[in-house]
Amino acid sequence: MIASLASKVEVLKYLETFVSENINNFLKTVENSWQPSDFLPDANMDSFFEEVKNLQERAKELSYDLLAVLIGDTITEEALPTYESWLFAISDMNTDEDSPWTKWNRGWTAEENRHGDLLNRYLYLSGRVNMREMEASTQYLIADGFDLQTGHDPYRSFVYTSYQETATNISHRRVAQLAKKDGDLLLAKICGNIASDEARHAKVYKSFVSQVFEVDPNNMMLAFEDMMRKKIVMPAHYMRELGVEMGKTFGHFTDAAQRIGVYTARDYTDILETLLTDWKVASVTGLNEAGEKARDYVMALPERLKRVADRMKVPQLEYKFRWIK
Repeated sequence: MIASLASKVEVLKYLETFVSENINNFLKTVENSWQPSDFLPDANMDSFFEEVKNLQERAKELSYDLLAVLIGDTITEEALPTYESWLFAISDMNTDEDSPWTKWNRGWTAEENRHGDLLNRYLYLSGRVNMREMEASTQYLIADGFDLQTGHDPYRSFVYTSYQETATNISHRRVAQLAKKDGDLLLAKICGNIASDEARHAKVYKSFVSQVFEVDPNNMMLAFEDMMRKKIVMPAHYMRELGVEMGKTFGHFTDAAQRIGVYTARDYTDILETLLTDWKVASVTGLNEAGEKARDYVMALPERLKRVADRMKVPQLEYKFRWIK
């Protein structure tokens, strides 16, 4: 049984000093941040139409699956800033304008907001996307809500975001590599910069978990076990197209990602192993009997998941997305 929310709020309040002291390392200032317009043709320049033409020529070489994954990533990124509300739903949480958690949460959201903007503009200019269909999917994803299975619990939310940010780093980094291979150096640069943001965000969320393990190890371990038993599901699992049942589009999206090696079942296991190492789970002290059982579960889980991943076959049947012309 996971501890009461009240005690966890006390831990978060205790960690405010840690967040405050490191906020300048966690976030980049607006002045030092890249913006979407840094990467794309400038409509104010005489060379705009020529640059767009060149962008479209390069985009023609992207494979169907890669384009589908890129669109799915874009929809996810555009919806993601709405997910920041989980922190403000925690009872008795200090959400004053100048509180460290508020500064982090809003700063993280602001940085994430650029990702969807940049990818959306690239896809619009590429000429290969039915933008109305993609926009409808984005509206669906935001309107349908999301179930991260965290119950507005901060410890479980930190486990989730540590996993999710690491996964998106892998996805964007691999899309960048494939785009470069296909000759689209601009897209490779775009996705590489987004991946860099995600890696930094993952490091921050992992540091929150590390701090909690130091002051409330038993409840943190129970929360970790609980999330792994449920399995971490990406926020876009409700993704759908017009006229398509909820959930089916996400399945086709993940199939495409597996086919081209952008994100696979083995990656899921690799992330878990990284978290176990980074959080030094094997050496955590102060656990009661339930906490020890929870640790035993998460420590044994990677080998189980590897066996499952080894038996999984890569889906071969391509799906025709309504997003792609």
